Order: sequence, then C-alpha cells, then structure tokens
Amino acid sequence: SIAEEVGADIEHVRKGIGSDPRIGSLFIEPGCGYGGSCFPKDVRALNKTAQENGIEFGLLEAVENTNRRQKNKIFTYINQYFNGFLSDKTFALWGLSFKPNTDDMREAPSRTLMEALWSAGADVQAYDPEAAEQCRKLYPDNAKLKLSDSRDDVLLGADALVICTEWQQFQAPDFELIRSTLKNLVIFDGRNLYEPDHMAALGISYYGVGRGDSVR
Repeated sequence: SIAEEVGADIEHVRKGIGSDPRIGSLFIEPGCGYGGSCFPKDVRALNKTAQENGIEFGLLEAVENTNRRQKNKIFTYINQYFNGFLSDKTFALWGLSFKPNTDDMREAPSRTLMEALWSAGADVQAYDPEAAEQCRKLYPDNAKLKLSDSRDDVLLGADALVICTEWQQFQAPDFELIRSTLKNLVIFDGRNLYEPDHMAALGISYYGVGRGDSVR
C-alpha cells in the first residue's frame, strides 16, 4: 500500500528486503491476502490466548486487519477502473482456491472478491483446476456465477480478467487470446504474475498489487 502511494514497485522493495539473509525472500509475496484453514485460525487463536491472559498483542490484531483490507484490494481496483459501474459487467476469474495445488477455498480471497462483485451487480465466470466442485457447494444455484472447465473459455464475453490464485498454468497464458477476447484490455492481478512493462507493451492495463497501474 505504501509502494502504491509513493509510486514504488513492490517487487523491487521485496527483492531488497529479501536480500538480507536474516529475512530471506521465500515468504515475501505481496498479494490479495492469505486464506486457508490453518494460518487465519492460528493467528486468531494465538491472539485470543494473549487476550485471555491479559496480554495486548497489537501486532497480531494488525495482521488480521491488514489481511482483511488486502482481500478487498482487487475489488477496489476494479471499482475504481469502472467508475463504480459494475452492474452490467462480467469478470473472468482465474483461481478460486486460497493457494495453488489444493481445492481448499476456506477464507480464500476469491470469495471476498466474488461476493463483493455480486453485491455490486456483476457476474463472474470462474476457472480453477481443482476447486470448482468446492465452489459449487459453497455457492449452489447462484445465477451470477458460471464455472468453466477451461482457462480460456471464461474469457469469452468478459469485461476484464482477474487473478486470485498463482496456479502454474496462469504464469504464461496466451496474451494474444486475452487481447482479442476481453471487452476491456485490463488485468487485475492479485498475485503479481506478470511484468508491468510487458503488459504495457501489449497495450494491456495491468493492476498488480503494489505495481503496474495500481502504482500512482
């Protein structure tokens, strides 16, 4: 968020911080928030233990609050880009699970995003290699949700592409297909998969987290 406000590229910041061997770069991945069954629950449990024992654990409360804001960040980009007019829009969504190589959607950022889009009147066409069945169970009979078996099929008729999970098959997509299919040449990338300069060269507006067009 600071990088966006001061016009810095968070990838440069990440590499600088990660070059310190006391920190390392393995778990410094800016994005649209964490989810799953373990980390959110463990953070809350540890904070509750502290409170029950009279300890003010402001750091963990800040972690919780920050993650909640991060999960809304992509919707904020989308809403700003379309000037708040989302009721007639359809969004292609790549990734439903909270991380790659699982079908787990517990507290996944994709859920926060989809629910915000639906509340704004938008439709979602989603693809995930593993989590489609879980999504059907979570949102049965939702007329504003269409699940596809193909990464490329969800682009058809979509106003924009949104990425919530860093699956390997999203790392190097067919950008020419994206350019020829989307109604608006814009990608909202919650996992910073692509290089802003490359997207600019392709004529694609690119909103990563702390980089690309999201940096003011």
